[in-house]
Amino acid sequence: MRDRSRIVGNLEAIYTSAFSKAERENDRAEMDRLDFAFQRDQLYLETLLDIRDLLLPEAEGAVDKATSLIDKAKVIRRAVKLR
Repeated sequence: MRDRSRIVGNLEAIYTSAFSKAERENDRAEMDRLDFAFQRDQLYLETLLDIRDLLLPEAEGAVDKATSLIDKAKVIRRAVKLR
């Protein structure tokens, strides 16, 4: 399994490359679009990684591999429930 920092680093590298190209071309609209897209994708990715970490058996409070899919869904629901 890939490490969290490696995954986030890959995301940053992709956007940095595209942003640098837009900057060289002085394309302000593309730079703004990329900035927003990066922040959105980073948030989505961090959420997915948090869910992955919740489901790992070695994580504190994680669901054991032997539990049912329903139990795993309940853990995810508790983790993302808005209060």
